[in-house]
Amino acid sequence: MSSDTLTIGNTTIPKVGLGTYKLTGPDAVKSIEDALQMGYRHIDTAQIYGNEEEVGKAIKNSGISRDEIFITTKVWPADFKGLIPAVEQSLKKLQMDRVDLLLLHWPSDDEANKTGAELLYEAMRNGYAKNVGVSNFNIEQIEKARQIAPIICNQVEYHPYLSQKKMLFYLKEYDMFLTAYRPLAMGQVAKDEMLLDIAAKHKKTAGQIALRWMVQQPNVVVIPKTTHHERLIENLNIFDFEISEEEMAAIFALNKNERLTNPATAPKWD
Repeated sequence: MSSDTLTIGNTTIPKVGLGTYKLTGPDAVKSIEDALQMGYRHIDTAQIYGNEEEVGKAIKNSGISRDEIFITTKVWPADFKGLIPAVEQSLKKLQMDRVDLLLLHWPSDDEANKTGAELLYEAMRNGYAKNVGVSNFNIEQIEKARQIAPIICNQVEYHPYLSQKKMLFYLKEYDMFLTAYRPLAMGQVAKDEMLLDIAAKHKKTAGQIALRWMVQQPNVVVIPKTTHHERLIENLNIFDFEISEEEMAAIFALNKNERLTNPATAPKWD
């Protein structure tokens, strides 16, 4: 069966991570600890989530070596110009010296993006991040950032109802990877009849089929979010089977260009 990790250059990324958007307080600590104990080694957070302290506490409580866990955090556009002190604050909250991946969370205007990319590279040279990347950037914006910093990743919404074909082709061409958020389309995949049919053949759930479809593609990792113990186990348990080429094609055909994340409803940059 295929590996549960992806290697880009000298970096190895677990293909299934835990998303932590809207996870805060004691429940967040408990859920992240739970995930770590069952084998998760990739945790995704962000400054704007307000839970970096909880992530750091859970990792410390777990007793698992920091070097075994791939940690991503993100800098909000309002902090691009003050990225270095913002990252230092994140590291303090996370109780660690560096993160494995530091991202610009959303694109801003060209000038701010340029400054953000320059300071990403500075953060990397300072040892604050092993790798750097972006999130929610389009190809033109990534191309500009890539000329400034060694961008390795773009984190975007990706699921069976939203094609990222052009983005995936571009990222693969330049040896970058895509991190898929909302990979289960906010629960929609669980009710999809075609996914349920494929799931029945493999004795899996529709959610597992959707996640497997993504990680079976080159240069894709997923960060589904859940606080349910059984679902945490389920989301991780997708490496003991493979989807056929015909099944892969059928899932690709579900695309409706349906984006569930609306940038217009996101908090303002400042």
